[in-house]
Amino acid sequence: MSLISRIALKCISKARHARLSTNTKTSHSIVIPQATYSPWIDDHEFSAAFERIRPNTLVDIYRAYELWSLVRETSHLDGDVLEVGVWRGGTGCLMAERVRLLKPAVTVFLCDTFKGVVKASDHDSHYQGGEHANTSMNIVRRLAISMGLNNIELLEGIFPDETGHQVESRRFSLCHIDVDVYESAKHVTDWVWPKLVVGGVIVYDDYGFSSCEGVTNLVNERVPDCGALTLHNLNGHAIVVKLR
Repeated sequence: MSLISRIALKCISKARHARLSTNTKTSHSIVIPQATYSPWIDDHEFSAAFERIRPNTLVDIYRAYELWSLVRETSHLDGDVLEVGVWRGGTGCLMAERVRLLKPAVTVFLCDTFKGVVKASDHDSHYQGGEHANTSMNIVRRLAISMGLNNIELLEGIFPDETGHQVESRRFSLCHIDVDVYESAKHVTDWVWPKLVVGGVIVYDDYGFSSCEGVTNLVNERVPDCGALTLHNLNGHAIVVKLR
């Protein structure tokens, strides 16, 4: 092993265990997993879809592939797919492409204010409200049309307060919550949980990010008594599987 390689490994080892200084109540350090298996490299359908949606998402390839995989893992269940917090439609259209390939009859509901983050509160370490407003329904529509997707329905407004009634009768097998703040994530969770089929999955984006401490705390608060299997994935997701 070269001297440069040894120095690099030593620096990585130190970084892995070094606690980061943040303004949050939860502890943070640089997380560097040692596993190297990368199935997305050989998944050509995913790679093609991810390249199409990449300019329209802030989600990295690891979380994007997890959403792609979870569509497959839940495809045997009844119910539609719900995403709350759409921004420019990247992950929503990625999931819709996977749904189109596996279960064409399923609808993917994409819900957003298209005016930025709402319901920021004292629970949150970074967001003040109004962030990520650089989007529109037309941006999402153009992406969906360019990918030939006709299984998407857009709901504009605060969810569930203003648009939940439009899908009140639906059941869901997969829900992606990417709203960045505690109160919004809580309200979406409370609304969707009774409508999530047994075996269905909620994915919380930004779990473990120091800028989204409210989301992390919400998930952690629900773990003891929510009747679910909760997994903390080191890529920035919490995955909650409904057991009953």
